[in-house]
Amino acid sequence: MSKKRPLILVTNDDGITAPGIRALIEVMNSFGDVYVVAPDAPQSAMGHAITINDTLYCNAITVGKGEPQTEYSCSGTPVDCVKIAVNEILKRKPDLCVSGVNHGSNSSINVIYSGTMSAAVEAGTLGIPAIGFSLLDYSIDADFEPSKKYIKLLVEQCIEHGLPSGVVLNVNIPKLAEDEIKGVRVCRQADAHWEEKFDKRTSPLGRDYYWLTGEFINDDKGEDTDEWALHNGYVSVVPVQFDLTAHHAIKDINSWDI
Repeated sequence: MSKKRPLILVTNDDGITAPGIRALIEVMNSFGDVYVVAPDAPQSAMGHAITINDTLYCNAITVGKGEPQTEYSCSGTPVDCVKIAVNEILKRKPDLCVSGVNHGSNSSINVIYSGTMSAAVEAGTLGIPAIGFSLLDYSIDADFEPSKKYIKLLVEQCIEHGLPSGVVLNVNIPKLAEDEIKGVRVCRQADAHWEEKFDKRTSPLGRDYYWLTGEFINDDKGEDTDEWALHNGYVSVVPVQFDLTAHHAIKDINSWDI
């Protein structure tokens, strides 16, 4: 990375006023020149969705008093925010994109649904080093103070060392006091899934509707996974690649009669 003061793009999926992104901005202001482009309303679980059949609006706003960053609220998805930031708002490609801090886990299979991580992945596809941060606390009153130490540590290391081409980091932080967090573990994604259920109800007008519910099932007993790390008091760091090719399967499929 350049030795000059880094240009840092901050985004999220919980919306530009969410406490998590305000905590992330606070830490990033100590590293470089910060631009914030984030959704104007919550966009959780949007995955890598983009807006193609509607207009996009992006407005300069002021959220935090006395903070030096420039901020824009965007009517689109987290991925839209990254695209419009890079193509329309920033004068040059950012040196780093950070996304979050998400209210809730994005470990294991949750990474594929996550708007937070999809924003980071989008930045990665554009050649921008990127990290997604999540705290295992869904509350709007979540305490992000213990997270700041580890955000700072990982951003410092990312700026110093860079990231391998095609890789972004998925960082999850346990809901613990700072003195209870044991450290950082670089992990693989746990092999887990959701057993989904739909709660079927009927509206006052007699129309059926559904609420998605479910139970998270972790069948992975490995001690090298993000789920193990989080349940044992560590911050988990999973290097994520956006090349979805199953390279190990190419030989087998080439053996088919096709």
